[in-house]
Amino acid sequence: MTEPVFFVPSRRFTVAEVADLTGSAIANLAYAETVIETIASASDGNDKALVFIDGKRNAGLMPSLKAAAVLCPSDVADQAPAGVAVLVNPRPQQAFATVGRLLYPAASTPVALTSETGVSRNAFVDDTAHIEPGAIVEAGAIIGAGASIGAGTVIAPTAVIGRNCQIGRDGYVGPGASVQYALVGNRVVIHGGARIGQDGFGFAGGAKGPERMPQIGRVVIQDDVEIGSNTTVDRGAMTDTVIGEGTKIDNLVQIAHNVRIGRGCIIAGHCGLSGSVTLGDYVMLGGRVGIADHITVGDRVQVAASSGLMYDIPAGERWAGMPAQPMRDFFRELSAIRAFTKHSKGDKNG
Repeated sequence: MTEPVFFVPSRRFTVAEVADLTGSAIANLAYAETVIETIASASDGNDKALVFIDGKRNAGLMPSLKAAAVLCPSDVADQAPAGVAVLVNPRPQQAFATVGRLLYPAASTPVALTSETGVSRNAFVDDTAHIEPGAIVEAGAIIGAGASIGAGTVIAPTAVIGRNCQIGRDGYVGPGASVQYALVGNRVVIHGGARIGQDGFGFAGGAKGPERMPQIGRVVIQDDVEIGSNTTVDRGAMTDTVIGEGTKIDNLVQIAHNVRIGRGCIIAGHCGLSGSVTLGDYVMLGGRVGIADHITVGDRVQVAASSGLMYDIPAGERWAGMPAQPMRDFFRELSAIRAFTKHSKGDKNG
């Protein structure tokens, strides 16, 4: 049985073309016409591949590199082996990503799973829904009453778009995903299994136990957002849950009702944002960060993986720990605990 190939390069690039596309300088011009056919990691390259070295982190791989060309910062450019074209760029990983998206567009933006175009005859589309020309609704998808789907957007098999939802242009809603009570902007990618707009976890104490509070808000997702597989975004209780433009959310993230996320944020897998949390712009949350309800996190804050936030964080700070605290305090305490433990062991041994 032949091993399947899932992603095929769209074309070839010369080193000179890559330099033009990424604003890189060719350190050894004799290799300007070297042909690049694929991309690879620096540890798994071959003589047809473009790789990158991102400074000190993997600079040790440079002398033994196997590649057609390497993108790297200037301080390691002279360490490349003979026969490898060197493209000098201060941000090699970003330049590498640019070329990768051009070589493998289907791996960068999800595409239809079937060969159908337009609205599949095996999809259910309510008569009052509006599907712009150029949109694709695949077999098994459901589009509710009054919903609208913009041109260039793909609604994958078994995805569900609820009544009156609006999905912008050039987006993607993956297999088995559901979108309810939501307004979604342009170029938004919602991966398979994600749940957008379901009830928030709102209950009030009653004589017979918890009683449901009606959740009458919406979810508003702005342009260029990406939401990972099996992530959930609850609709607002009385106001909207909002995700700002350009934010990228990993798989298996929980975003509760009334959460407001700013622009350009990065939220890694297994994070949990409790109700009414506010994130500023360009916030970065490592994996498994948990945030208590009604917490405000300022612009450009970074929170280390597995941290638990119980307090507001001012703009620009870096926090870590459980409960989270400023990074310098966290490491100071960790160092003190290690020193105390070492001292205690010494006393026992003595």
